[in-house]
Amino acid sequence: MKIAERKNDHIRINLQEDVESNQVKNGFERFRFRHVSLPELDLGAIDTSVTFLGRKLVCPLLISSMTGGTDHTNHINRRLAEAAQERGIAMGVGSQRIMIEDQRGKLQWKFLRQTAPDIPLLANIGIVQLNHGFGLQECQGAVEAIEADALIFHCNALQEAVQPGGNTDWRGLLSKLESLCATLEVPVIVKEVGWGIDGAMAKRLLEAGVWGIDVAGAGGTSWSEVESHRASDSKQFRVAASFREWGMPTAQCLAEMAQVMPLHDSSATCCLIASGGIRTGIDVAKALALGAHMVGMAGPFLRLAMNSTADVIEEIDVIREVLAITMFCTGSGSVSALRYAPLCRV
Repeated sequence: MKIAERKNDHIRINLQEDVESNQVKNGFERFRFRHVSLPELDLGAIDTSVTFLGRKLVCPLLISSMTGGTDHTNHINRRLAEAAQERGIAMGVGSQRIMIEDQRGKLQWKFLRQTAPDIPLLANIGIVQLNHGFGLQECQGAVEAIEADALIFHCNALQEAVQPGGNTDWRGLLSKLESLCATLEVPVIVKEVGWGIDGAMAKRLLEAGVWGIDVAGAGGTSWSEVESHRASDSKQFRVAASFREWGMPTAQCLAEMAQVMPLHDSSATCCLIASGGIRTGIDVAKALALGAHMVGMAGPFLRLAMNSTADVIEEIDVIREVLAITMFCTGSGSVSALRYAPLCRV
């Protein structure tokens, strides 16, 4: 099957099927903020802003990597970019593999930076492609196509393992990643796609020169479940469906990061991004209190972008307002203060 057809399948399945993990949650349900009944703050003065990749954002929210590379998904990305620009948040794109393999598609990506000139844009390549001919030139091409502020390498080993014809030779990638981190002109971020990055792996990635880690834990979309809906026979379906509840909850990944990443107030040195099953402004607040510098969401924005840019903007507004009220009710006047708001395990 052509790559473009597979990408379109992924979008269709995400929109039409139940592909979220059933039993594994994001882990934030195990935490509660201590309510501050007398916050001594003005809600209207709560500061949700942060600086990310040298650009000031209204709040620490990232539209996570989802779509890209096909005519069918261009209108989705345009709406997401319009909303991100309008509300001052960051945006990552989906895999740019198609664009790199067919340079005629490079022009189709120019609209993203034109649509969103003021926000951080994150380019994206599957890390396993470094074992299939991709190198510095291809990585630079992905960055230049959207004038990206950083490059994401996404790790989807399980998805490739259950996908018909998937790329399953993952040997030697860490050393190739280290070489690229030393030569690329933009920061490198490594992200999972929904099964989590633990503390031990984070340590190895940081030692390799990675600037940012997106833990992308379990609790949201299960990409093995997505692949089960693409299975061509019962055997493929049964293998893929076996991993629906696989992965480490996002909150658990963040807890492990505390052992290997400095939980400072600035993301200038290195950056921790939380994503995976995050659905509300309270989830966003909990992720920040657990050490994240930025918080990513994908699935909810995808569904809304199918309708309109206005729907995406409204969701961003709801998330930001809930985040601000959460900060108000924890006595946190800024995102840096929220990092010290006590969380109780329940």
